Amino acid sequence: MSTATGLVPASVSAPAVPLGRAGVGAGSRTFILLFAGLAWLVPAFVDARFAFALVAWNVLVGVAWFIDLWQLPRPASLSVSRSWRTPVALSVESRVTLTVANASSRAVRARVLDAVSSRLRLSPPSLRIAIPAHGDAAVEYAIRPGARGETPVGDVYLRYQSAFGLAERWARVPIGQKVVAYPNLDEARRQAIYLIRSRQVELEKRSPRRRGAGRAFESLREYREGDEFRDLCWTASARRAKLVTRLYEIERSQTVWVLLDSGRLMRTRAEGLSKLDYAVNATLALAQVTLNAGDRIGVIAYGRTITTRVPAARGRAHLSHLVHELALVREDEWEADHVLAAGQLLADQKSRSLVVWITDLAETAMTPDVIRSAARLMTRHVVLFVVIGQPDLTAMASRDPATTSEMFETAAAQEVVHRRDLLLTTLRARGALALETTSAGLSAAVVNGYLDVKQRNKL
Repeated sequence: MSTATGLVPASVSAPAVPLGRAGVGAGSRTFILLFAGLAWLVPAFVDARFAFALVAWNVLVGVAWFIDLWQLPRPASLSVSRSWRTPVALSVESRVTLTVANASSRAVRARVLDAVSSRLRLSPPSLRIAIPAHGDAAVEYAIRPGARGETPVGDVYLRYQSAFGLAERWARVPIGQKVVAYPNLDEARRQAIYLIRSRQVELEKRSPRRRGAGRAFESLREYREGDEFRDLCWTASARRAKLVTRLYEIERSQTVWVLLDSGRLMRTRAEGLSKLDYAVNATLALAQVTLNAGDRIGVIAYGRTITTRVPAARGRAHLSHLVHELALVREDEWEADHVLAAGQLLADQKSRSLVVWITDLAETAMTPDVIRSAARLMTRHVVLFVVIGQPDLTAMASRDPATTSEMFETAAAQEVVHRRDLLLTTLRARGALALETTSAGLSAAVVNGYLDVKQRNKL
């Protein structure tokens, strides 16, 4: 994606500081030597003077530990930087690099632990690294975000030793930062067929202007038999003392709005992602194609309140802004207020536009508010109403029951599926483009619906 470079988290670096009051410890070799000194206990049972040899051995090990500790570089001699190769994107593996610089004259071996949130990685990475004197070394690890949004990444912790491995120092590097896990940035790239079709739309933009059923003013001419009376320009007719007709051309730059339901029903998960995650990915894919076709796109995400509102615009900077805002859209635990969302859109968009409404339907015998709200929008806009279906419900409705319990379950599922089909049929009868699709097929359905509207000049 062209905006990927600007979405990469900033690199951070800082010198190490001691961890805790002492910030020192003993290496594994110190304990091995102390354990080996216990061999003096065997002859000590015969001659008590060998006990003094055990004490002398322990003192010798202690002196060696102290000398090794004294020669270890102070934490301030070490610094760590954390850098990110690619943007942090939902369910996409990316690499993080930790570079440790050693300004002292003594090489060290270290264990590095990066306090990464469980939203990015199941467990914090613990890595071994050898840093030469007056040099640096780097290690890297992989992350795979499991959720969108802003995520804290903590400090880096070091435990380092010399080559002797007797003493070790403990240090902390204060490079905590917040990174944003964006929607799947590769979604639009994987939709190759849609990008090809959008390029066809781009070619149509370059073709000679055609007078047609559009509503963009092109020119004036004398009235001819068959012209519609609504196209008469009465002011020009009065000046010329004869009827004058307005000519229009098909609009080439149009406005698209996405109404993104983030309420309770969108929390359902499929293959590790919520319905809202799939809806956000579909919105991003639609934005990529829409902006490539030269149209404007805006987004309203809503739950109980309007949580995100991005005015319609075009351009690369607008796409970056959309990606950032979509990353912060979160599921609401309450039922979404569809009436509020429709009212906000009607207030924001006065002229005719395409409204892509991505939502789900509540299982109720009454007509849901989202259906009435969509019908309200159809008086002014073209509505593409997309419902994320439930494959398990459809499978249950089409199975052959083997028991009485399964028979009741199948009947209930058939009733729910029939009710959903009836609601969508009602919207289609009123002029909406209503469809139901699976979570995996949501991006394809949304982009195809937009391109059909674009190519058929339904706006």
